Amino acid sequence: MKIGIFSPYDFAVPGGVNEHISNLHREFNERGFDSKVIAPYSDNISPLKYPNTLDSSFVPMGKPISVPSGGSVARVNLSPWIYRRVARLIERESFDVVHIHEPFASVITLGALAADVPERVTRVATFHTYKGSHLYRVLGKKLLHRYASKLKGSIAVSETSKRFVEEFIPSDYKIIPNGIFVDEFKHSEPFEEYKDGKINILFLSRMEKRKGLQYLLSAYSDLKWDFPDTRLIIVGGGNMDAESHSIIGSRNPADIVFIGEVSDSDKARYYKTADIFCAPATGQESFGIVLLEAMAAGTAIAASRIEGFSNVVEDDRNSLMFSPKNVESLRNVLTKLISDQKLRDRLSRSGSMDVFRYNWDTVASEVVDYYQQLGTISPESDVINLTAG
Repeated sequence: MKIGIFSPYDFAVPGGVNEHISNLHREFNERGFDSKVIAPYSDNISPLKYPNTLDSSFVPMGKPISVPSGGSVARVNLSPWIYRRVARLIERESFDVVHIHEPFASVITLGALAADVPERVTRVATFHTYKGSHLYRVLGKKLLHRYASKLKGSIAVSETSKRFVEEFIPSDYKIIPNGIFVDEFKHSEPFEEYKDGKINILFLSRMEKRKGLQYLLSAYSDLKWDFPDTRLIIVGGGNMDAESHSIIGSRNPADIVFIGEVSDSDKARYYKTADIFCAPATGQESFGIVLLEAMAAGTAIAASRIEGFSNVVEDDRNSLMFSPKNVESLRNVLTKLISDQKLRDRLSRSGSMDVFRYNWDTVASEVVDYYQQLGTISPESDVINLTAG
């Protein structure tokens, strides 16, 4: 089976959609499928993040530009010339499956959706979005329906994504979540220099205002007086928001370590190093992949009670949840976790069991099974048999 996976986003830049695509591609290759990733890319490709961009299974398609999107910045290609290049690529490669992620986020994915393909080709879209790109509103429902009618199947990564997209494009959506490689986090080794008896609180995310770092910094600045043996480790690329800078400058809390962007292997080690993982995002999240990573590493979780995170974790089972943008609520949750080792252990055990539902082996099999249901391949074929075990 020959699969073309299309991403709208700059594949040189880390992000949830690109990580999902890269890992799905990895699973397909391990199962013997002929999988290719098609995406825009900038010249500063990071081989640490997406090593497959350096081999023939990655097809670069145009240069990205930065576009504001849902409280973040999306790097996409908007050149009308790409439209024809995408159509020619699909014709030349003779894909059995054209799998488009976020079809209305860029010209590349929109081109893959609009291109004429033979009837035998299964064209599938996965919707990751919580609020969607501006194209959902610019195109209007009639045009959205015209493009979406070319799909044989539609996937949403969560109930949150499904509820958003079905307002614009009613369809029978299959929910298949994001995944992680559980063992890579479960068996990672902590950084010994931070295992010195202090309680390590981890923030791991891109430095965007909607990720809520300012609220964690305020809560931590208060907690540091009562719990001097705590440390805050901040991991992630980008530039810190002005509010967070102001809190650090005015309150100057001790024992904050800024790490910056790290490789996947080091990311797993920081989860393993942490006693508590804190995700104070304020909204606009369709899922919570960082929560899965923390669960796989066995780290106790404090998470804001937002819709996207509630798709993944449950309060007082595998996490403690707090009100978003509420420093007092966050401080109270962290106080409980810092003070109670048994509570952290209980949440860790539950998370370690619950996370296996999201192992990439399981998630990729659900995707392949969906291709089968749509008529791409028969259950008796040798290719399908590769998914067993």
